[in-house]
Amino acid sequence: MIVLGIETSCDDTGVAILKDGQELLTNLLASQTELHSVFGGVVPELAARKHLDTLLPLLDKATKDSGISLREIDCIGVTNRPGLVPSLIVGATFAKGLSFALNKPIVPVNHLEAHAFAIFLERKVNFPFIALVVSGGHTNLFFVEDFGKMQPLGGTLDDAAGEAFDKVAKLLDLGYPGGPVIDRISKKGDPDAVDFPIAKVDGYNFSFSGLKTAVATFVKKNPNVKKEDVAASFQKAVVEALLLKTDLAVKKRSVKTVVVSGGVACNSYLRARFTEHFGSQDIEVLFPSPKLCTDNGAMVAFVASYRYQKGETADLTFDVVSRSLT
Repeated sequence: MIVLGIETSCDDTGVAILKDGQELLTNLLASQTELHSVFGGVVPELAARKHLDTLLPLLDKATKDSGISLREIDCIGVTNRPGLVPSLIVGATFAKGLSFALNKPIVPVNHLEAHAFAIFLERKVNFPFIALVVSGGHTNLFFVEDFGKMQPLGGTLDDAAGEAFDKVAKLLDLGYPGGPVIDRISKKGDPDAVDFPIAKVDGYNFSFSGLKTAVATFVKKNPNVKKEDVAASFQKAVVEALLLKTDLAVKKRSVKTVVVSGGVACNSYLRARFTEHFGSQDIEVLFPSPKLCTDNGAMVAFVASYRYQKGETADLTFDVVSRSLT
Protein backbone atom coordinates (compact mmCIF):
# COMPACT_ATOMS: atom_id res chain seq x y z
CA MET A 1 0.00 0.00 0.00
CA ILE A 2 1.45 3.33 -1.10
CA VAL A 3 0.04 6.54 0.41
CA LEU A 4 0.83 10.10 -0.59
CA GLY A 5 0.63 12.63 2.27
CA ILE A 6 0.15 16.37 1.67
CA GLU A 7 0.43 18.97 4.44
CA THR A 8 -0.30 22.71 3.97
CA SER A 9 -2.08 23.72 7.18
CA CYS A 10 0.12 26.74 7.86
CA ASP A 11 3.38 27.87 6.24
CA ASP A 12 5.27 24.60 5.67
CA THR A 13 4.63 22.61 2.51
CA GLY A 14 5.00 18.89 3.17
CA VAL A 15 4.87 15.99 0.71
CA ALA A 16 5.65 12.42 1.72
CA ILE A 17 5.25 8.92 0.33
CA LEU A 18 4.66 6.10 2.82
CA LYS A 19 4.68 2.36 2.11
CA ASP A 20 2.61 -0.13 4.11
CA GLY A 21 1.99 2.36 6.88
CA GLN A 22 5.58 2.28 8.14
CA GLU A 23 8.29 2.57 5.48
CA LEU A 24 8.87 6.24 4.73
CA LEU A 25 10.10 6.39 1.14
CA THR A 26 10.42 10.17 1.08
CA ASN A 27 9.47 13.07 3.33
CA LEU A 28 10.04 16.49 1.80
CA LEU A 29 9.41 19.84 3.45
CA ALA A 30 9.61 23.37 2.06
CA SER A 31 9.83 26.03 4.77
CA GLN A 32 8.56 29.59 4.39
CA THR A 33 10.38 30.99 7.43
CA GLU A 34 12.46 33.44 5.43
CA LEU A 35 9.38 34.71 3.59
CA HIS A 36 7.47 35.53 6.78
CA SER A 37 10.35 36.57 9.03
CA VAL A 38 10.18 40.20 7.89
CA PHE A 39 6.60 40.34 9.22
CA GLY A 40 7.36 38.58 12.50
CA GLY A 41 4.64 36.01 11.83
CA VAL A 42 2.80 34.07 9.14
CA VAL A 43 0.84 36.09 6.57
CA PRO A 44 -1.96 33.73 5.40
CA GLU A 45 -2.26 35.08 1.85
CA LEU A 46 1.48 34.87 1.24
CA ALA A 47 1.59 31.38 2.74
CA ALA A 48 -1.16 30.15 0.43
CA ARG A 49 0.53 31.57 -2.66
CA LYS A 50 3.82 29.96 -1.72
CA HIS A 51 2.12 26.58 -1.26
CA LEU A 52 0.69 27.00 -4.75
CA ASP A 53 4.17 27.57 -6.18
CA THR A 54 5.77 24.75 -4.20
CA LEU A 55 3.43 21.75 -4.27
CA LEU A 56 3.94 20.54 -7.83
CA PRO A 57 7.76 20.74 -7.80
CA LEU A 58 7.80 19.04 -4.40
CA LEU A 59 5.53 16.24 -5.62
CA ASP A 60 7.71 15.76 -8.70
CA LYS A 61 10.82 15.46 -6.52
CA ALA A 62 9.04 13.10 -4.11
CA THR A 63 8.12 10.67 -6.88
CA LYS A 64 11.60 10.79 -8.38
CA ASP A 65 13.37 10.34 -5.04
CA SER A 66 11.15 7.43 -4.03
CA GLY A 67 11.02 5.75 -7.43
CA ILE A 68 7.22 5.64 -7.12
CA SER A 69 5.07 6.83 -10.01
CA LEU A 70 1.77 8.62 -9.41
CA ARG A 71 -0.07 5.63 -10.86
CA GLU A 72 1.39 3.39 -8.16
CA ILE A 73 -0.14 5.46 -5.37
CA ASP A 74 -3.10 3.73 -3.70
CA CYS A 75 -4.44 6.65 -1.67
CA ILE A 76 -3.96 10.39 -1.15
CA GLY A 77 -4.07 11.88 2.33
CA VAL A 78 -4.33 15.64 2.83
CA THR A 79 -4.73 17.91 5.84
CA ASN A 80 -8.14 19.61 5.79
CA ARG A 81 -8.38 20.86 9.40
CA PRO A 82 -7.52 22.78 11.51
CA GLY A 83 -5.29 25.52 10.13
CA LEU A 84 -5.16 28.65 7.99
CA VAL A 85 -8.05 28.42 5.53
CA PRO A 86 -6.18 29.84 2.49
CA SER A 87 -3.35 27.34 3.02
CA LEU A 88 -5.71 24.43 3.62
CA ILE A 89 -7.65 25.27 0.46
CA VAL A 90 -4.52 25.10 -1.67
CA GLY A 91 -3.51 21.70 -0.33
CA ALA A 92 -6.99 20.22 -0.43
CA THR A 93 -7.66 21.47 -3.97
CA PHE A 94 -4.33 20.12 -5.18
CA ALA A 95 -5.07 16.72 -3.60
CA LYS A 96 -8.58 16.66 -5.05
CA GLY A 97 -7.18 17.34 -8.51
CA LEU A 98 -4.77 14.45 -8.17
CA SER A 99 -7.52 12.19 -6.85
CA PHE A 100 -9.77 13.00 -9.80
CA ALA A 101 -7.05 12.75 -12.45
CA LEU A 102 -5.62 9.49 -11.13
CA ASN A 103 -8.94 8.01 -9.96
CA LYS A 104 -7.46 7.38 -6.52
CA PRO A 105 -9.30 7.54 -3.16
CA ILE A 106 -8.69 10.53 -0.91
CA VAL A 107 -8.63 10.80 2.89
CA PRO A 108 -9.00 14.18 4.62
CA VAL A 109 -6.78 14.24 7.74
CA ASN A 110 -7.00 16.16 11.01
CA HIS A 111 -3.71 17.99 11.56
CA LEU A 112 -3.82 17.43 15.34
CA GLU A 113 -4.43 13.70 14.94
CA ALA A 114 -1.48 13.55 12.55
CA HIS A 115 0.81 15.19 15.12
CA ALA A 116 -0.39 12.86 17.88
CA PHE A 117 0.40 9.76 15.80
CA ALA A 118 3.66 10.96 14.19
CA ILE A 119 5.59 9.01 16.82
CA PHE A 120 4.35 5.73 15.26
CA LEU A 121 6.54 6.39 12.22
CA GLU A 122 9.54 5.74 14.47
CA ARG A 123 8.31 3.30 17.11
CA LYS A 124 5.32 1.41 18.48
CA VAL A 125 3.39 3.02 21.33
CA ASN A 126 1.07 1.15 23.66
CA PHE A 127 -2.48 2.42 24.09
CA PRO A 128 -3.89 4.29 25.89
CA PHE A 129 -1.72 7.37 26.23
CA ILE A 130 -1.95 11.11 26.79
CA ALA A 131 -0.98 13.22 23.78
CA LEU A 132 0.11 16.84 24.13
CA VAL A 133 0.15 18.60 20.78
CA VAL A 134 1.95 21.89 21.19
CA SER A 135 2.94 24.17 18.32
CA GLY A 136 2.70 27.67 16.92
CA GLY A 137 -1.01 27.34 16.28
CA HIS A 138 -2.17 24.67 18.71
CA THR A 139 -1.88 23.60 22.33
CA ASN A 140 -4.13 20.63 23.02
CA LEU A 141 -4.36 17.60 25.30
CA PHE A 142 -5.93 14.32 24.18
CA PHE A 143 -6.68 10.94 25.69
CA VAL A 144 -5.76 8.48 22.92
CA GLU A 145 -7.40 5.06 23.17
CA ASP A 146 -6.56 3.62 19.74
CA PHE A 147 -5.92 4.60 16.14
CA GLY A 148 -8.50 7.21 15.24
CA LYS A 149 -9.89 7.33 18.78
CA MET A 150 -8.81 10.60 20.39
CA GLN A 151 -10.81 12.27 23.13
CA PRO A 152 -10.14 16.02 23.44
CA LEU A 153 -9.42 16.95 27.05
CA GLY A 154 -8.48 20.61 26.81
CA GLY A 155 -6.73 23.32 24.86
CA THR A 156 -5.59 26.89 24.95
CA LEU A 157 -8.19 29.54 25.65
CA ASP A 158 -6.18 32.21 23.80
CA ASP A 159 -2.60 32.07 22.46
CA ALA A 160 -0.98 28.77 21.59
CA ALA A 161 2.33 28.10 23.33
CA GLY A 162 4.33 28.51 20.13
CA GLU A 163 2.49 31.73 19.36
CA ALA A 164 3.50 33.04 22.79
CA PHE A 165 7.13 32.17 22.04
CA ASP A 166 6.94 34.16 18.78
CA LYS A 167 5.32 37.17 20.43
CA VAL A 168 7.79 37.28 23.32
CA ALA A 169 10.70 36.90 20.91
CA LYS A 170 9.37 39.85 18.92
CA LEU A 171 8.95 41.82 22.15
CA LEU A 172 12.60 41.12 23.02
CA ASP A 173 13.70 41.87 19.44
CA LEU A 174 15.11 38.38 18.99
CA GLY A 175 13.73 37.62 15.53
CA TYR A 176 11.37 35.05 14.03
CA PRO A 177 10.54 32.26 14.62
CA GLY A 178 10.72 32.76 18.35
CA GLY A 179 10.85 29.18 19.61
CA PRO A 180 14.35 28.20 18.45
CA VAL A 181 15.98 31.51 19.40
CA ILE A 182 14.43 31.57 22.89
CA ASP A 183 15.48 27.96 23.42
CA ARG A 184 19.01 28.87 22.39
CA ILE A 185 19.58 32.04 24.43
CA SER A 186 17.77 30.61 27.46
CA LYS A 187 20.73 28.28 27.96
CA LYS A 188 22.71 31.39 28.99
CA GLY A 189 19.96 32.76 31.23
CA ASP A 190 18.58 32.11 34.70
CA PRO A 191 15.11 30.49 34.62
CA ASP A 192 14.51 31.67 38.18
CA ALA A 193 15.46 35.29 37.53
CA VAL A 194 11.82 36.38 37.06
CA ASP A 195 8.81 34.67 38.63
CA PHE A 196 6.36 34.91 35.75
CA PRO A 197 2.79 33.73 36.46
CA ILE A 198 1.15 30.51 35.34
CA ALA A 199 -2.50 31.09 34.49
CA LYS A 200 -5.01 29.30 36.71
CA VAL A 201 -7.66 27.92 34.36
CA ASP A 202 -10.18 25.14 34.83
CA GLY A 203 -9.73 21.54 33.80
CA TYR A 204 -7.10 20.70 31.21
CA ASN A 205 -7.12 24.10 29.52
CA PHE A 206 -4.23 26.50 29.04
CA SER A 207 -3.83 30.27 28.78
CA PHE A 208 -0.71 32.14 27.66
CA SER A 209 -1.90 35.65 26.82
CA GLY A 210 -1.51 36.80 30.42
CA LEU A 211 2.03 35.48 30.53
CA LYS A 212 2.87 37.40 27.39
CA THR A 213 1.46 40.57 28.96
CA ALA A 214 3.43 39.93 32.15
CA VAL A 215 6.65 39.70 30.14
CA ALA A 216 5.85 42.94 28.30
CA THR A 217 5.10 44.75 31.58
CA PHE A 218 8.27 43.47 33.24
CA VAL A 219 10.51 44.47 30.33
CA LYS A 220 8.95 47.94 30.21
CA LYS A 221 9.66 48.44 33.92
CA ASN A 222 13.12 46.87 33.72
CA PRO A 223 14.65 48.03 30.41
CA ASN A 224 18.17 46.95 31.36
CA VAL A 225 17.29 43.37 32.27
CA LYS A 226 19.24 40.62 30.51
CA LYS A 227 17.24 39.20 27.62
CA GLU A 228 18.65 35.76 28.39
CA ASP A 229 17.11 35.85 31.89
CA VAL A 230 13.73 37.03 30.62
CA ALA A 231 13.72 34.37 27.89
CA ALA A 232 14.70 31.60 30.31
CA SER A 233 12.11 32.65 32.90
CA PHE A 234 9.39 32.92 30.27
CA GLN A 235 10.29 29.53 28.81
CA LYS A 236 10.15 27.96 32.26
CA ALA A 237 6.67 29.41 32.88
CA VAL A 238 5.35 28.00 29.58
CA VAL A 239 6.80 24.55 30.18
CA GLU A 240 5.54 24.41 33.76
CA ALA A 241 2.03 25.29 32.55
CA LEU A 242 2.18 22.51 29.97
CA LEU A 243 3.56 20.06 32.52
CA LEU A 244 0.92 20.92 35.14
CA LYS A 245 -2.03 20.03 32.91
CA THR A 246 -0.36 17.04 31.30
CA ASP A 247 0.43 15.64 34.74
CA LEU A 248 -3.19 16.13 35.77
CA ALA A 249 -4.39 14.21 32.71
CA VAL A 250 -1.93 11.38 33.35
CA LYS A 251 -3.12 10.97 36.93
CA LYS A 252 -6.83 11.20 36.12
CA ARG A 253 -6.59 8.71 33.24
CA SER A 254 -4.05 6.41 34.94
CA VAL A 255 -1.90 6.05 31.82
CA LYS A 256 1.76 5.04 31.69
CA THR A 257 2.75 6.87 28.50
CA VAL A 258 2.84 10.50 27.37
CA VAL A 259 3.49 11.57 23.77
CA VAL A 260 4.53 15.18 23.17
CA SER A 261 4.50 16.39 19.57
CA GLY A 262 4.27 19.55 17.47
CA GLY A 263 6.92 22.18 16.80
CA VAL A 264 7.31 23.26 20.44
CA ALA A 265 8.14 19.65 21.31
CA CYS A 266 11.58 20.38 19.81
CA ASN A 267 12.31 22.69 22.76
CA SER A 268 15.24 21.25 24.73
CA TYR A 269 14.09 22.59 28.11
CA LEU A 270 10.62 21.08 27.63
CA ARG A 271 12.09 17.70 26.71
CA ALA A 272 14.38 17.68 29.72
CA ARG A 273 11.72 18.85 32.17
CA PHE A 274 9.05 16.39 31.00
CA THR A 275 11.53 13.51 30.97
CA GLU A 276 12.74 14.35 34.47
CA HIS A 277 9.27 14.81 35.95
CA PHE A 278 7.53 11.78 34.47
CA GLY A 279 10.61 9.59 34.66
CA SER A 280 10.52 9.92 38.43
CA GLN A 281 6.99 8.48 38.35
CA ASP A 282 7.83 5.59 36.00
CA ILE A 283 5.82 7.26 33.22
CA GLU A 284 7.28 6.92 29.71
CA VAL A 285 7.59 10.20 27.78
CA LEU A 286 8.03 9.99 24.02
CA PHE A 287 8.95 12.70 21.52
CA PRO A 288 9.10 12.28 17.75
CA SER A 289 12.42 13.29 16.24
CA PRO A 290 12.51 17.02 15.37
CA LYS A 291 11.83 16.41 11.66
CA LEU A 292 8.53 14.77 12.63
CA CYS A 293 7.61 17.36 15.28
CA THR A 294 7.30 20.19 12.80
CA ASP A 295 4.51 20.07 10.20
CA ASN A 296 5.21 17.34 7.64
CA GLY A 297 3.54 15.14 5.05
CA ALA A 298 4.72 11.88 6.64
CA MET A 299 2.40 12.18 9.64
CA VAL A 300 -0.51 12.93 7.28
CA ALA A 301 0.31 9.86 5.20
CA PHE A 302 0.39 7.69 8.34
CA VAL A 303 -3.09 8.73 9.49
CA ALA A 304 -4.41 8.40 5.94
CA SER A 305 -3.00 4.85 5.82
CA TYR A 306 -4.99 3.48 8.73
CA ARG A 307 -8.12 5.42 7.84
CA TYR A 308 -7.93 4.15 4.25
CA GLN A 309 -7.64 0.57 5.52
CA LYS A 310 -10.79 1.15 7.58
CA GLY A 311 -12.60 2.40 4.47
CA GLU A 312 -12.76 5.99 5.71
CA THR A 313 -12.32 7.76 2.39
CA ALA A 314 -14.18 10.87 1.21
CA ASP A 315 -15.70 12.18 -1.99
CA LEU A 316 -14.41 15.38 -3.57
CA THR A 317 -16.95 17.60 -1.82
CA PHE A 318 -15.18 17.60 1.56
CA ASP A 319 -14.37 21.05 2.92
CA VAL A 320 -11.59 22.63 4.95
CA VAL A 321 -12.12 23.83 8.52
CA SER A 322 -10.12 26.48 10.37
CA ARG A 323 -10.82 25.18 13.88
CA SER A 324 -11.49 21.55 14.74
CA LEU A 325 -10.37 19.08 17.41
CA THR A 326 -11.90 15.99 15.82
